[in-house]
Amino acid sequence: MIRVLLVDDQPLIRSGFRALLDLEDDIEVVDEAADGSEGLALIKEHLPDVALIDIQMPLVDGIEATRRIAADPALAGVHVVILTNYGMDEYVLDALRAGAAGFLVKDIVPDDLLHAVRVAARGDALLAPSITRKLINRYVSQPLPTAAGTGLEELTSREREAVALVAQGLSNDEIADRMVISPLTAKTHVNRAMTKLHARDRAQLVVLAYESGLVAPCNH
Repeated sequence: MIRVLLVDDQPLIRSGFRALLDLEDDIEVVDEAADGSEGLALIKEHLPDVALIDIQMPLVDGIEATRRIAADPALAGVHVVILTNYGMDEYVLDALRAGAAGFLVKDIVPDDLLHAVRVAARGDALLAPSITRKLINRYVSQPLPTAAGTGLEELTSREREAVALVAQGLSNDEIADRMVISPLTAKTHVNRAMTKLHARDRAQLVVLAYESGLVAPCNH
């Protein structure tokens, strides 16, 4: 059973998402909150698998809430998915840097919402949708001069290759196909890279790949 907690200051959004999620046999909404401060308290109480958090809220916004969750070892099993009204919200990359597993626009179709919750619960980043790639391309167009301090020099050439493919939004199976290795070996390369780079999840691995200059964003 995937346990979900909703944090959004719009009652209609919360009730709509809750009604949809509660219809699924493998998903349970354990609670909901109307602001980030209340949301953090409930997340610590319930320890959900997935927290759907609105990016703009009173008291504590989604980015700060994500940052606090990522910094708390007791909440290491909570995967944050940011909710936004706009696909190109300028704050979304900040949320990924803070530790979010990905983001969703609020007008998402039901099937995509259910898929996203299941993907996040597995610990995978929500990186495949083209909208995420566009966002990364737009907001990381200038890699930061941090390559020397990111730990990239500790990666093997195969691990660097795997990280670059993760940054392109590829799954472990797709990485395995591209590198002509088994899916298990691909997963091992990715996991070792995450450990060496101290990345909380695949989303942070992507941010590091772009910020370090390992991957150059495309210009669209």
